Amino acid sequence: MEIWINPRCSKCRTAIEFLDEAGAEYTVRRYLEEPPTAEELREVLERLGLEPWDITRTGEAVAKELGISGWGKTGADRERWIEALAGHPTLIQRPIITADDGHAVVGRSDEALRSVVEPR
Repeated sequence: MEIWINPRCSKCRTAIEFLDEAGAEYTVRRYLEEPPTAEELREVLERLGLEPWDITRTGEAVAKELGISGWGKTGADRERWIEALAGHPTLIQRPIITADDGHAVVGRSDEALRSVVEPR
């Protein structure tokens, strides 16, 4: 299992505490220091069952600079979003956890966190 975190994020710290209390084995990836590639983002999005705009932090300053609020949300627009996330990792929602069973979650809720440590 891998968890993408920003250590300054309270939701990330909560997720780490949850995984520790559950005795989960995981690897921490500080995604701002080690940004995911576009290919890694495509893989994670598939595992999440989401589109790139679903995991984009649109309130970030760089989102405003890029004008993301005006971007389309169709299949034709998908790569533009992925490239923006790869080029500006601060736009990526956090924490993202890739579970050993193949699924992934944005670990912002107790339910999402439980899903990576409890059998499905």
